Formats: sequence, C-alpha cells, structure tokens
Amino acid sequence: MKDLKYFIPDDIPQEVLSYEADLSQLGVGKAGKLGAIFLLLEKNEQVNKTVIKEQFSKVPLFTQRALYLEESLPSMAYIYIISPSGGVLQGDRYRIDIKLSKNAISHITTQGATRLYRMNKNFATQILNITLDSNCYFEYVPDQIIPYRDSRFYQSVNLNLHDTATMIYSETIVPGRMAMGEYFEYDVCYLKTVAKSHNGSLKLVDTALLEPKRNKLKRFGILEEFNMLSNMYILTPSKYIGILTERINGDLINYEKVVGGCSVLPKDSGIAVRILGNTIDNIKEMIYNILKICRQEIIGAGFSGIRKN
Repeated sequence: MKDLKYFIPDDIPQEVLSYEADLSQLGVGKAGKLGAIFLLLEKNEQVNKTVIKEQFSKVPLFTQRALYLEESLPSMAYIYIISPSGGVLQGDRYRIDIKLSKNAISHITTQGATRLYRMNKNFATQILNITLDSNCYFEYVPDQIIPYRDSRFYQSVNLNLHDTATMIYSETIVPGRMAMGEYFEYDVCYLKTVAKSHNGSLKLVDTALLEPKRNKLKRFGILEEFNMLSNMYILTPSKYIGILTERINGDLINYEKVVGGCSVLPKDSGIAVRILGNTIDNIKEMIYNILKICRQEIIGAGFSGIRKN
C-alpha cells in the first residue's frame, strides 16, 4: 500500500493549510480516511468495447463495473464513482487516477453529489489525475460539490492528454445545503486544474478560490444574483475548436435559465466554459447540451443523458 504522501497534494495552498490541526479522532491516514481509485481503460477490439483493463479501489472510494448505456455509442464505457461513506470528512485524503489507452472511449461520473461535511479541525483534499493516450475520448462529469457549513476543501486536478485525444471535464459547486437555508457558510473551497499535452506543453491553468466568509461572492463581477458556478474544459484537436465555440456560445445565449460563455485557449488547444445559474437542473441541462454538441462534432454520436437512480 502507498504511504501517506501518495494521497496528499504537494501544492496545498496556504488558504487551506491555515486550517491544519491535529485530529483527536480518526486523524489523517487512519483507516477509512484514505480513499483511492485506479482505472486503466482500453479498447478491446474483439468485442468492440472499451473495457476496464486494471482496477483498484480503496474505501471510502469505489467503482462499479463498466456499463454500456448509449445506443448511438455502444462501445463507450460508463463508470460510476461511489462513496459508501456518503461524504467527505475532515482529514480525508482522496486520490483518483484514470488512464485511457488504445482508442478507449468512456464517460465517468459520480453516483451522487460530493458532500463536504462540517469540519472543526483540519480540512479535506482530493487529487484527480487523468491521462489520455492518442485518439482516446473521455468525459468526466461528476455531480455537484456541496460544501456544508464550516467545511474546507482543496482539489488538485491534473489532465494530461495526447494532442489527438479529447478530454471533457466539468466541475460544479453549489452554495451549500440550500434546502436547509444554508448559503455560502463554508470556510474555503479551492479548486485547481492544470492541463498539459503529451509533450509537456501547458494547455491550461485555472483556479477557483472561494472563501465566502472572507470575500462576499454575491457581488458585482463574481456571482452577482446567481448561486451556482460550473466550469467546463474541452480539450480537443484544434480542427474542432471553431465550430464548438460557435455552437456552445449560441446555446448559452439562447438558454435563458443560465448565463455563461466560452473562451478559446492559447494555440487553439481547447475551450474553457463558465456557467452561472440558480438551480442544479438548469446547470446540468446546459452541461448535457454541451456534451451533446461535442459528441456530434467530434465523434459523430448522440447523447441521451446520464442514468442515475
């Protein structure tokens, strides 16, 4: 088993480290505090499907077998990440490593929202490393992050992909347990994403530092009248960038329930999309619309939605 350093980001920002403290119960590294997933996905030419070649999980993270749910794309492997514990606790350290090779095509999501429970000592972190070899196509679209009152969270996302591959990544954060009247009462939620090509050249660095107790988020130029933020990164060969940008911006303009826009990354290496909204259903509908556009233009397939109980 890997040592503790394997689960801990090496670049935890000071805004999160300031909450570091010894835990009297279930400290960092104790049983049940280190979650891990490793997945290697490959295209099996004999059955014409993407299959799980290697798989490892350590509770409180778990994955089920691959499912094949899309009629227009029967070779795509759908995989659900599950957390039997129900949420992320103080002192938790999670790490997820996913690799696609040999023309694999897959969609990975979570079974439900990522709930960040209340924390009075320390913080929680998650590392997500995704690697795509040539000609692979991958969608990583988890449900929303829900930061409870007084929670502290840092997520480090590292995307590495061949210039011929396509990676669609999304993350959505809501203000808290809105049904209970809890809005922006968490301490810090820090999301950092870095994307590089197979030769090491930088495609994207993006960070979202949310500290609602220190900086009001509902002000001009930030969230304004909206409560939810979603980021999407579409990393794909440059030949698709023009049409994707045109169609996505058109959808964002015509869909009045959210606001947003997309920007082309340097050297036409991808697209960054920002979406603001007030209901998770509206945010998801826009994300799914963008997935539908990407599938149509890049792999000539449809998108019928994501099935969850």
